[in-house]
Amino acid sequence: MTGSTTAGRKAQLYDAFAASGKALASGKRLELLDLLAQGERTVDALAKAAGLNLTTASAHLQTLKQAGFVATRREGVRIHYRLAGDDVAQLFALLRKVAERHQAAVPAARDAYLGEDGTAEVTHEELRVRVAAGEVVVLDVRPVEEYRAGHIPGALSIPVDELPDRINELPEETEIIVYCRGEYCVLAYDAVRLLTDRGRRAIRLDDGMLEWRLAELPVDAGDLA
Repeated sequence: MTGSTTAGRKAQLYDAFAASGKALASGKRLELLDLLAQGERTVDALAKAAGLNLTTASAHLQTLKQAGFVATRREGVRIHYRLAGDDVAQLFALLRKVAERHQAAVPAARDAYLGEDGTAEVTHEELRVRVAAGEVVVLDVRPVEEYRAGHIPGALSIPVDELPDRINELPEETEIIVYCRGEYCVLAYDAVRLLTDRGRRAIRLDDGMLEWRLAELPVDAGDLA
């Protein structure tokens, strides 16, 4: 094998690697991966959740599919999208952490988006210990369809936009641990601020459902708790 042939094949290999990177080079495509990490969805549902029109959402999803990051199934006229595997979720989570460590713009953008709630966070292990001891209520503030697709065992479901009207469903004297999609999900921050303003004791899980799944911790699915 000549040197020029070897170099050409090496270039083809690295170009193939680069195609995956190109598919991730869009904030909206990363947002779609974030949503799909919560469970399977139709194009319509993804477009609505990501604030996109159907044409744009479909184009982004086709790019992700061509890169092998998402898979589909058909149900009648509806196309359902899902992540192609747990390794895609792992890549997405790692990309965010690497960007936060090495991209100077990320921490400021994160803080501007998430804001501050002035409370401590708890880890997965701390949450499990405190749940087992009966010390806390776990609250999932994601949309109902995401809760049904998979949630922390025993968690209550009250979507954050319904929380102001349903806060009385939560016990008054028990501390509430809130979680949502992942470490960079604003829903839990908003929920803790609301609960605290209403005089409840509330703190956040330090990440969310994405990281909980990747840690291979127990997940329930189905009916509302």
